[in-house]
Amino acid sequence: MSINNANKTDVAYNQLERMIIFRELEPGSMVSEKQLAEGMDLGRTPVREALQRLSYERMVEIHARRGIQIPPISVESQLKILEVRRDIEALCVKYASARASVEEKQQMLMLADKLEECAKNQDDLKYATLLKEIHILLVKAAANEYLQLAMAPLQGLSRRFWFAYKNQNSDLVDASSHHAAVLRAVSHTDAEEAVAASHRLNDYLTDMAYRSITARK
Repeated sequence: MSINNANKTDVAYNQLERMIIFRELEPGSMVSEKQLAEGMDLGRTPVREALQRLSYERMVEIHARRGIQIPPISVESQLKILEVRRDIEALCVKYASARASVEEKQQMLMLADKLEECAKNQDDLKYATLLKEIHILLVKAAANEYLQLAMAPLQGLSRRFWFAYKNQNSDLVDASSHHAAVLRAVSHTDAEEAVAASHRLNDYLTDMAYRSITARK
């Protein structure tokens, strides 16, 4: 793959992920590769490659001869995701606390501040971008590529659920404080607090998922 095509694939991936997270592509809907390529003014090859990545992350389901389905958003699935994510993410921040470079720790502190500032401004799109940067940085700092394989699907689907229900049951400011606490603990090489903060974040997200069940009754 040429660099140009690689860049186009990244563009397609980022656009599609945003469209899925913010429900521009409705959960449960079917679309075609051709429709998506035309809508984003991109060739079918980068869109196809982006869809393969999103399929691995369970953000889309590819059905031969039928098209691309955007999976429904399910509270039950979210609870299962958080159940698994709890221990994997705790392991990630534990490793990151011990292995992060000075530069990575500085990036974490900057991201913590940026996320909290963004939350005050209620900028959903920027918040989602920062949240993904945080997830990528923590996995990178953990220095274990197998964590990336495990974390990517859990975090992407969890972000989609959170943005679908946050206006009813959550708040950017509250959520940002939990994420920022994880980042600051890791940056201070405090593995014990990083794991505890990660568990508090998971508890917060789990509580929000349960409250979404009550809200829809």
